[in-house]
Amino acid sequence: MRLPRFRDGKGKGRGVAIDDPRYEGWETVGTFEDEPTAVAWRDELRTLGIDAACVADHPLDRYRRGDIYLVVAPEYWSRATEILDNLD
Repeated sequence: MRLPRFRDGKGKGRGVAIDDPRYEGWETVGTFEDEPTAVAWRDELRTLGIDAACVADHPLDRYRRGDIYLVVAPEYWSRATEILDNLD
């Protein structure tokens, strides 16, 4: 029996798409080292009506860390960048 904490990434709750071709051409607006932080920023942008996703080229480690990119659809790049730059 597999325990929920050892899911293979296909289960509910994973917020980072690994090597997903659906996001090719999307613009990077931020980089993160851990999934919870990246997903929190993604969710904040989505709340503001911006089509955003978290992606990585390689699987994350067992602590859900790695090179994670916060990307947005090209038409949202300017707005997303403005929001992230003005968080002070």
